[in-house]
Amino acid sequence: MTDNVLDALPFLRRQARTQRFTLGVPKQFRVSPDGTRVLFLRAGSGTDARHSLWSLDVASGEESKLVDAADLLPGEEELPPEERARRERSRETGGGVVGYAVDDGFRVAAFTLSGKLYTLDLASGEIAVLVDGSVIDPRPSPDGKHVAYVRDQRLRVIELATGEDRVLIGEDGANIAWGLAEFIAGEELDRTRGYWWSPDGRAVLVERSDSGAVPRWTIADPANPRHPVNTVAYPAAGSDNVDVTLAILGLDGGRVDVAKGDWEYLVAVHWSAAGKPLLAVQSRDQRRVEIQAVDTADGSVSTLHTETDPQWVEVTQGVPAWTTDGRLVRESAADGDHRLVVDGTTVTPPGLQVRAVLDVGSEVLFSGSEADPTQIHVYRTEGGGVRRLSTEEGVHLGAGSAAVTVLSSWNLERSGPVVAVLADGERVAGIVSYAVDPEVVPNLTWLTLGERGLRAALLLPTGYEENEGKLPVLLDPYGGPHAQRVLQSRNAFLTSQWLADQGFAVLVADGRGTPGRGAGWEKEIAGDLADVTLADQVDALHAAAATHPELDLDRVAIRGWSYGGYLSALAVLRRPDVFHAGVAGAPVTDWALYDTHYTERYLGKPQDEPKAYEHNSLIADAGELSRALLLIHGLADDNVFVAHSLRLSSALLAKGRSHVFLPLAGATHLTPQAEEVAENLMCTQIDWIVRELTSAAAEKENA
Repeated sequence: MTDNVLDALPFLRRQARTQRFTLGVPKQFRVSPDGTRVLFLRAGSGTDARHSLWSLDVASGEESKLVDAADLLPGEEELPPEERARRERSRETGGGVVGYAVDDGFRVAAFTLSGKLYTLDLASGEIAVLVDGSVIDPRPSPDGKHVAYVRDQRLRVIELATGEDRVLIGEDGANIAWGLAEFIAGEELDRTRGYWWSPDGRAVLVERSDSGAVPRWTIADPANPRHPVNTVAYPAAGSDNVDVTLAILGLDGGRVDVAKGDWEYLVAVHWSAAGKPLLAVQSRDQRRVEIQAVDTADGSVSTLHTETDPQWVEVTQGVPAWTTDGRLVRESAADGDHRLVVDGTTVTPPGLQVRAVLDVGSEVLFSGSEADPTQIHVYRTEGGGVRRLSTEEGVHLGAGSAAVTVLSSWNLERSGPVVAVLADGERVAGIVSYAVDPEVVPNLTWLTLGERGLRAALLLPTGYEENEGKLPVLLDPYGGPHAQRVLQSRNAFLTSQWLADQGFAVLVADGRGTPGRGAGWEKEIAGDLADVTLADQVDALHAAAATHPELDLDRVAIRGWSYGGYLSALAVLRRPDVFHAGVAGAPVTDWALYDTHYTERYLGKPQDEPKAYEHNSLIADAGELSRALLLIHGLADDNVFVAHSLRLSSALLAKGRSHVFLPLAGATHLTPQAEEVAENLMCTQIDWIVRELTSAAAEKENA
């Protein structure tokens, strides 16, 4: 598509076609051991959803396309169900090559395309098809001699020299899977892997998951009644989880089962040449995380460290791990800050909140936030301390290693990222982004609000002047734990600015529970999701209006998706004195219907805490609805099932409370991607909000 054609499209169409202006952004970087080469994925343009595999020569700055997804697969992809589920868990909406793995020596890369297993010889450029379909998560052995992959819930291994393809482990029965991450791992723990090669390439540490005791829930397709029902194992709060165990499987046929204690969740696995395999395991109540070392000879485990917390132990990505010289790297929030600990010594200063560990070698590469939680920076350990590698204000992502780092940087001054390769912290090369410039400059005011210093952004219509009169207010939050909306990136506010340009003052606020401000801030929502997160949105609104008289508090709406949808419905149900209309997209309405790990972290088990579940859910409040409520839900959602909206709608009807329910046929928890549907869905919301706010204002005037 030419730039002229794209520019002629309305903003919402351009946003949908470019997948929120993310297509063409380079990602998934791998740096060669000698630091001379960087592999990465990138779509062919800002409107092409098919990603290809590229290489950067660091010395020359030249980029070359190693795998062209369009050449290998000119038609539509056909994905196995397990791969569709993996992409839903990771929120992957792109196509083509969406993931790849390489051996330690950068000799061979493995990837799938439409379920087929391909390998790429990184020296010759030769591409080979090894398996014709239904392949999940292929990974070369560290020595580059084998490729393991999952098919039909069995772990298989191919010897590259001979082409021999054999089952390493598998069992009959639909409930048993080997080598696949279970639902909770993918949805809540950001663990997408289910097996790990030994450093010498002679064995594999493999997850066995048994979903036999997990409740079965069904997802129908009412728009296509001839389609079969999709039955999934869903671990709702208080119910049984998938039973996860581990075994070490030798390529020579040997098997050693790993001893399992009383842990419920397998959080992370690390296996490197520096030491024994490491496990991070978590108790069902999430108040204890143990780091265990596995004896590969007999499967016994020894506990290296135990982290406890009276509420819950937060999980940090990338740890535990060994440094190359055998020092244990972990994270601890024992003093209230998320701190990096190496070999028992805390190396990050107070106030620096570690967000994720990105790489562990001789030094540690990690991301974090200092006094300003709206910024994320990339750091490395150095000489017993830390050094910040990102220098400009904004949001930065890192990959590679502490020695050779790929830094992707967003800020408020430009759209899209600048991607740089750093050697010992100094820029030596760049990688081009093909992302489309949305040509939107947010009319944004940065705010710190109220006694809690809530971080917020206020967006007004482009060109707005105070003499134009007051504006209706639209809150546009996520508002829940584990996610931030208020970040110093222009791309974070593109939709919010479009909403503002429809004639609103749009307020985006992050409250208690959001990351970047320490463990104490995150845990203020313990046992009380509803009251705390709603109070912060109300306080942010009133504090913003106190200094911005253009906000019309007689016309206030709120919209959101997922937790933001829950918050929107909660707002009109419990604070009708503040909110006059709410759009609730894919909301949780009954926390007993949401998954174990997320829900029990904050509320405990429903069997033990029934009052907390009733108070934090919405069903019991149905009779209190006195404001306008629009419910939107995808019928194919396997994360927040449509039962949530259906049950609230039924309760509202039983109480005689008028509302609107918009079902989205075939849509999952991801917002619809089709251009026409994405545009019309947003326009429908805005038209409804304008109509309801106008009606509410008229009622007040006539009262």
